[in-house]
Amino acid sequence: MTERHIQTPIMHRVVVHNGLVFVGGTVADDVSAGLEGQTEQILAKFDEYLMTAGTDKTSLLSATIFLTDLNRKAEMDAAWKRWLPPENFPARATVGVADLGEDTLVEIMITAAA
Repeated sequence: MTERHIQTPIMHRVVVHNGLVFVGGTVADDVSAGLEGQTEQILAKFDEYLMTAGTDKTSLLSATIFLTDLNRKAEMDAAWKRWLPPENFPARATVGVADLGEDTLVEIMITAAA
């Protein structure tokens, strides 16, 4: 059975299927924050989204991160490493993109075990 949570006009933020939790691309609400601040906002949302699915960040399996400036990746990594202990790091890819929308510097999507 598939469970869908937190519907938006274009998707569900969280989809649970066969023991996996898929969290769609997530961006910060306050894009006036720098890259590190935007990342912190996204990670805080993930805590809530994962709780909705009955799991948490220690069950992360993979993450895909989109950055508008790969030269600033260390700023994003700083927030990531504060949020998640190294023993729970998932498989991860960071991809440079040309544009994520006005002042949006980072978008992240994750998959976790339910």
